[in-house]
Formats: sequence, structure tokens, C-alpha cells
Amino acid sequence: MRPISGIWRWRHNPLRRTTDLVEAWVALVALLLILVAAPVLGSLAGFVAQDALQQSVREQRQSRHPVAATVVRILNRPDPDPEITTGRELRSRVLADWTAPDGTRQHGPVTTSLGSPHPGDHFTLWTDGHGRTVTRPLDSTTATTHAVLAGCGAGMLAVGLVEGIRRLIVWRLVRRRYARWDQAWDRTGPDWGRTGTGS
Repeated sequence: MRPISGIWRWRHNPLRRTTDLVEAWVALVALLLILVAAPVLGSLAGFVAQDALQQSVREQRQSRHPVAATVVRILNRPDPDPEITTGRELRSRVLADWTAPDGTRQHGPVTTSLGSPHPGDHFTLWTDGHGRTVTRPLDSTTATTHAVLAGCGAGMLAVGLVEGIRRLIVWRLVRRRYARWDQAWDRTGPDWGRTGTGS
């Protein structure tokens, strides 16, 4: 609202400088871009990210498979100190056997979230079609959350860019005003306060 009142105030004011009017118009354009263009850009970025991430979710669901693995032996145990690790980081490295989706038997070291694994314990392991271990596939809710964050980030970036450009333009206008003031003072400075100079 300030840019609109600023334009109205400078409309017929005899003290108005060209830079004042330019500054008010720049503020109005920046406000409109922030209120209209930034949300539109953020929405578009969010929709594009959502499409890409949901496509990735579908591809990962097709290419990654949960299989039942059996602990053969423990390679290392998690650090039980709660000051050092959190509950999500408690993972054990074990040697395990599992059957790949293509039917081949697999054997190797893997990481499990079992609190205290023992030989013969079963746990779920994610593999590709050939039995190689992979990370858990991205779920749809997490993908949507990432898309929303991408949209918000793009909108905030647009707001920052518009505000940065506005500030740069205003900075240039203020420098121009100061330069003109310096020129005016240079012209009137030597005669300032003298009798009969009209000042």
C-alpha cells in the first residue's frame, strides 16, 4: 500500500524529483511481482518437482523389491551410548543371506536396523532385480513434501531476487540524488551567506 500512496503523494507535488517518482514506481512494480509472480513461480516449480518426484517414486517401486534376509553373523554392533547416537542411527552391520527377486541366492555384508541382531534373525532388505542392495524407495508422501519445499524455495528465491533488484535500483537513485546535491552545493557554496548574492 505504501508504494501506491507514494505515487499518489508525488503526483502533483512541486518538490517531486524524477527519482522520487521512479522510486515509487519501482516499489509498486516490485510489490506486484512479489504478490503475483513469486507465488506463480513457486507453484510452477512445485508442480514440476511433484511430477518429477512422483515419476521417480513409480520407477523406484518397479525396480526395488523388499526381500527377507537372514543374519548369518554380526560384523559390528551399534554404539549403545545415547549421547553419541540417536535411535534412528542405531544400525548394525551383519553378514546376511537373501534370495533375489530373480531367484538367485545372495550373500554379503549389509546394514540392518535390528537393535541386537543374532544369527538366524530375519529382517527386510531392499534390493534391485538382481539382488544388489539398494536404499528404500521414496514414498509418495515424502516426494510431495519435497515438492512443496521446492515450490516454497523457488517462491522465496523469486521474492529475494525482486527485492534485491529493487534495492539496487533505489541505491543507484540515491547515489544520483547525492551527486546532484553535491553539484548544486558546488555551484552555490562559494556565494553562501554573502550579502547581495541572493542567497
